[in-house]
Amino acid sequence: MRRVVLATVLLGTASALAPVVANEDLIKMTQDSKQWAIQTGDYANTRFSKLNQITKDNASKLQPVWTFSTGVLRGHEGGPLVIGDVMYVHTPFPNNVFALDLNNDGKILWKYEPKQDPTVIPVMCCDTVYRGLAYADGKIFLHQADTTLVALDAKTGAVAWSVKNGDPKKGETNTATVMPVKDKVLVGISGGEFGVRGHVTAYDMKTGKQAWRAYSTGPDSEMLVDPEKTTHLGKPIGKDSSLKTWQGEQWKVGGSTTWGWYSYDPESNLVYYGTANPSTWNPKQRPGDNRWSMTIMARDADTGMARWFYQMTPHDEWDYDGVNEMILVDQEIGGRPRKLLVHFDRNGLAYTLDRTNGELLVAEKYDPAVNWVSKVDMDKNSPTYGRPQVVSQFSTEQQGEDTNTKHVCPAALGTKDQQPAAFSPRTGLFYVPTNHVCMDYEPFRVNYTAGQPYVGAILSMFPPQGETNMGNFIAWDARTGKIAWTNKEPFSVWSGALTTAGDVVFYGTLEGYLKAVDAQTGKELYKFKTPSGIIGNVTTYEHGGRQYIAVLSGVGGWAGIGLAAGLMGEQGAGAWQTAVNPGREETGNRAIETAGLGAVGGYAALSNYTTLGGTLTVFALPTQ
Repeated sequence: MRRVVLATVLLGTASALAPVVANEDLIKMTQDSKQWAIQTGDYANTRFSKLNQITKDNASKLQPVWTFSTGVLRGHEGGPLVIGDVMYVHTPFPNNVFALDLNNDGKILWKYEPKQDPTVIPVMCCDTVYRGLAYADGKIFLHQADTTLVALDAKTGAVAWSVKNGDPKKGETNTATVMPVKDKVLVGISGGEFGVRGHVTAYDMKTGKQAWRAYSTGPDSEMLVDPEKTTHLGKPIGKDSSLKTWQGEQWKVGGSTTWGWYSYDPESNLVYYGTANPSTWNPKQRPGDNRWSMTIMARDADTGMARWFYQMTPHDEWDYDGVNEMILVDQEIGGRPRKLLVHFDRNGLAYTLDRTNGELLVAEKYDPAVNWVSKVDMDKNSPTYGRPQVVSQFSTEQQGEDTNTKHVCPAALGTKDQQPAAFSPRTGLFYVPTNHVCMDYEPFRVNYTAGQPYVGAILSMFPPQGETNMGNFIAWDARTGKIAWTNKEPFSVWSGALTTAGDVVFYGTLEGYLKAVDAQTGKELYKFKTPSGIIGNVTTYEHGGRQYIAVLSGVGGWAGIGLAAGLMGEQGAGAWQTAVNPGREETGNRAIETAGLGAVGGYAALSNYTTLGGTLTVFALPTQ
């Protein structure tokens, strides 16, 4: 393992030296490794902890020390927050919240149980997951499935304020966490499979009043862009850059939702996030680049005005949402220190950009099985600079409507979905949970009706040809675009990773194992099977002088939707397929194979290893 040329500076630490431009209390908490104050670990999304009590030499001695049942089934994504002596735990729909006293065996201090209309459940794509709570200004922020943003008093659970961010009757829902920045709370929207038009909204942290809203598509004024100052690959985007790339008013139902992760750079005051797939999944119905779907966006935190965009997958043909996390680090590339943004996209390409201006530095496949693209054009003098070079054999548009394009890699759930990667400044490497999955993809014509599914594609999923593993956990060098090491997993690794100063990396598996591996070599140091499959994100904290590792288990999410929604049988699978794709009834094995947008058949064997649950498991080294 070659040494890091330039010591990486995490933004959470660097911000202490910069002007106070962000929420002071939250920044201080993210600098205190004894707490876990934000879902992403810090504003830079590194998911790195300076705690080092657990090391590669003693990790084998880890043991579970306490558990907590959430009382809810379905998929448990995200993870707990630890603020002082209190742990805050969430559930999927109905989005219950628990405050647990770490000084008193996890006694429930308060709980919040929202009353939501259950009709929101069938409008949610790919399970009823929620990716976690946020804390700031003495409040716990919950963005419910029905798009109600709630601010709870962190000490009592009392509702300070609430506001509605969308309308489930139109297909607008929420699965993502929120990002507190300065005096605002940033919130996204889900619903691309219902033709929802994506946006990010900032609400005043104290009152809930809307401060600004930036749409992903449409007129410049609604997207909060200055056509002469907002850039794409170093050039101004120009007037009506989005409108010119959609046919007619397709942009109004163009998806490009914002259900992923957000990061923030206090030095530049920029917020970074990605936009999702364009609607419909049938590319023939929306000619053009469909800007600004599938795009990394950098915006001013105060005003929402866009600084720069980079569209990764113009005119998406495979449902490769671009919402995965942006990890912000400072590293040296080509002998020059750079302020970097690193992004592992669903499309199977890992991108390294200069986060100050959006300059593209590296774009490489992080799974060798990726075949829809040969490469990204990196020639700045080329008319196709920055664009992926699509392989015609795997183009769902070139193959045509009602044609089943075979063996496209990756599958629609991507080489990585929302499950966040982690970064270690000690190794200079990124640790990435991945899906090693391919698909057959058959698009067909579909009509838009508000509040109804707007998909227009039938999918099936499977491992790459000649292979059996559906997942890899990898170490990645973002400076060179190369894999340092790979651990194979039988199923997709749908859990978020954690790195620590003890040179240990943690992640969970769909069968339910929490695993600890050596950060330098990938050698497995410890594993323990929790009550259900893990799609939650591993976190760590210190209490009473002891380091703990915590993770939610509860199988579900897109990969586990067959178990979570009871779709393993022909009747349930057929009903799902008919609901998602009206007029395209599937029966028999075909119904099971294609249900859950392809995931039910692909992950059918998962039922042999785990079943539904909802449990927080906490680990530590034995006391002396």
